[in-house]
This record gives sequence, C-alpha cells and structure tokens, in this order.
Amino acid sequence: MMAVVRNSVVAASKTRCFSSVLTWLERHSRPQTGLLRVVTWHRIDDADARPEHYPGMISASPELFREQCLLLGSLYRVVSLADVLAASRGEATLPERAVLLTFDDASCDFAEHAWPVLQQLGLPVTVFVPTAYPDQPQLHFWWDRLYRALCRSDAGVEVSLPWGATLLLEKEQRLAQFRRLKEHLKVIPHDSASELTELICRQAAVPDPAENGVLSWNALRRLHAEGVTLAPHTQTHPMLSQLSADEILRELTGSRDDLAREMGTEVPPVVAYPAGGVDAQVTAAMAEAGFELGMTTRRGINRLPSSSPYLLKRINIGRRTTPGVLRAQLLSQFRFASFS
Repeated sequence: MMAVVRNSVVAASKTRCFSSVLTWLERHSRPQTGLLRVVTWHRIDDADARPEHYPGMISASPELFREQCLLLGSLYRVVSLADVLAASRGEATLPERAVLLTFDDASCDFAEHAWPVLQQLGLPVTVFVPTAYPDQPQLHFWWDRLYRALCRSDAGVEVSLPWGATLLLEKEQRLAQFRRLKEHLKVIPHDSASELTELICRQAAVPDPAENGVLSWNALRRLHAEGVTLAPHTQTHPMLSQLSADEILRELTGSRDDLAREMGTEVPPVVAYPAGGVDAQVTAAMAEAGFELGMTTRRGINRLPSSSPYLLKRINIGRRTTPGVLRAQLLSQFRFASFS
C-alpha cells in the first residue's frame, strides 16, 4: 500500500497543478524564524556508473542534483554548519527558510559531481566522513559488499540467510533477499551483523573492487581548503545503537580525532549517526564526548534552539525525489514519507 501511495505522489508531483499549489503555499506560508531544514544526500551519480556499488545509495543523477540545488538556492536560505551551531547555542537566530545541506559517507562522486555545482552556486555544504575508510581501499561498506554478494554472484550460488539457505537465481528474487537482509542487519547486534556479512560474502565469492569509493585524505584536505565543512560520521560506520557504551564512545571520539589530525583544524562538534542508529546510550555518549548536535535519519523539520540537539531530523533525498516532492517536503505544513 505504501508503495502505491509513494508512486501516486511522485506521479502527481510532476503535474502543473501540483506545482501551482506548491507555489501558492511557498508564497503565502507564514514567515517563521528558527526553523531548520536539513537536506541530506549520499551518492550523486548515474545509475550504471559504478555497477559494483549498491545503486540504492544513489540520491540523484548529476543533472537532477543541479536542479535540486538551483531550487534550494532560489527558494531557501542555505546556511552553514557554523550558523546552525550558533543558533543551537542561542548565540544567533537562523534566517527565515533556513536549510542546511549535508552529505553522508564522503563518496568520491561528491568531489566529481556535487561539489562543482555547490561551489559554482556558492552554497555551503557539510560532508560527514566515516574516518576509517579514506586511504584504506580494502575496507568496503557492508551494504556494497552484500549487494555484490547477493545480486552480482553467479546464478545458482547458495548462501546462508537468517531465514534459511537460499539459491540466488533471478534478479528480482536477489533484490528482494538483499532488501530483507539489509533491514535485518540494522536491528541485530553489530558483531552478529558483521559475522553474517562475512559468511555470506565468503559463500558468494564475489571479490571486492580495488577501491572503496571513499575520498582520500588528500582529496578531503583539498575540499576542506576550498570551503567544504567536514564533520564526524564515526570511524567504521556501525549502527551505534547496536554497540556497547565503550564502543560508542570510541567510534565518536575516534572519528573526531581522526578528522582533527588529518585536517589540522578544530572539528565541528556534530555527528551524523550511521543509518540513524541512536538511542539513550548513544546520546549519553554524545554528551560525555562533548558533541553538541546529532543528525538522525528521522524525517522532519527542526526548531532551534528548542529541538532536541542530539535528535535533529533530516530530509533524505532519494532517486524518486522529484523537484515537486522536495518542495513539498521542505514546506513546514507537510509530512512526507521517504522517497528513496
């Protein structure tokens, strides 16, 4: 049912009537200060550019990304992470229609496709970096490894899934198994998830590519020098809510220390939680480590400084996020489901 609703909304968002309604609402919505919209992307690429990577992490094509940035720059006031921190501390007030632009995972396509557009348009951006991955090509994100194992292995390979041994056959069956497994791994202990991932990858016998698709430290330093804000995204990108208290603290402080060492500058006290994994134990570790803001994957709009600083909501951009859907999600009157 939800898929039908999403498809209907996506189709409607492309119509002239939908656009006219949004234009009216954008012009007549009551001005409000202190509201913060946080938009987040992952990968910006063409669908078939990197077949060894999970295509579901592609947020937009380069062409659509440019269109989204032009829309955001014309309708909203794009603010920096420093502006958001000042508003959170009560030192400043955000302008009306404030929006923060963020990227998770520091993928190479950010430098190739996203940053040139943002730089040309003069839009500030924050990239959250999983700091164990730069210059470590043998490390690969678990979702990419499982996608290769389940969707790109030889036909007829048998793998041990939590619900039983499964023969990998046609494309749709493989994708269905992959999606089910991806959600399962997010709700089990981290060590168990890692062991299961390794088992399946061994059984599928699909080699990892030579590169992991994450920006090198030299590339990150160049981006930082050009004006990109870099912030922690943990070290190894685990679901923090599936770790022990000591492990959570090590991931948070380790990521911050890595960035400080490599950039030679002070690091913003802000974390984006991998896959949105946050609970009371995680927020306690955030406070202990001296972090001020935490970015979740929960969809919505924030009000600073009154919103819970460790539970800031974001608007995730997915491949089906048309310009019309994005405009609707940015309006404070609406609550939209995910369109990734």
